Amino acid sequence: MNDRGRSSAVVIGCSTGGLKALRSLLGALRADLAAPVIVVCHRGSTDDREHLVELLAQAAPMPVQEPDERSRVRPNVVHLAPSGYHLLIEADETFMLSVDARVNFSRPAIDVLFESAAAVYRERLLAAVLTGANDDGAIGLKAVRARGGHALVQSPEEAEADRMPRAALQVAGADAVLTLAGIADRINQRCP
Repeated sequence: MNDRGRSSAVVIGCSTGGLKALRSLLGALRADLAAPVIVVCHRGSTDDREHLVELLAQAAPMPVQEPDERSRVRPNVVHLAPSGYHLLIEADETFMLSVDARVNFSRPAIDVLFESAAAVYRERLLAAVLTGANDDGAIGLKAVRARGGHALVQSPEEAEADRMPRAALQVAGADAVLTLAGIADRINQRCP
């Protein structure tokens, strides 16, 4: 694959059914993946939100952590948006946390992450919208595609909640509609 087909960063968004989907997807990634993986997963107000990092770390072959304000985007790390904060990427590839208004009833919101990442990484960004029960991620995926990034959507037939993948397809389209295994394969192929 030539450099034009390579991705320098991966952003993933999910909601309902997201924990199961993320564990499957992250578990299938290469341990030596050089790109950062940045995730927004809508979280409820239950006790499991404190344990999400630990639950994902059990499946992922690389470290999983919640970034702090102004911390650097690091390769070979799964960066998980903290509960209650929008997660944005700055031009210098550091994180910004925001308590701005909810987007699509969510904070963190997938659209916010995808739009900021698209502005920074442009054609070097790979974005994936997974299972979920609202429309978050659709506008963000459209921004990724408008900047030349690579857009993947989980097959609605496989998703636990198909509204989010269907909204993404309707608003943004996709470079590919794949199963979770197919999305993992594409990430492994496109990332150094």
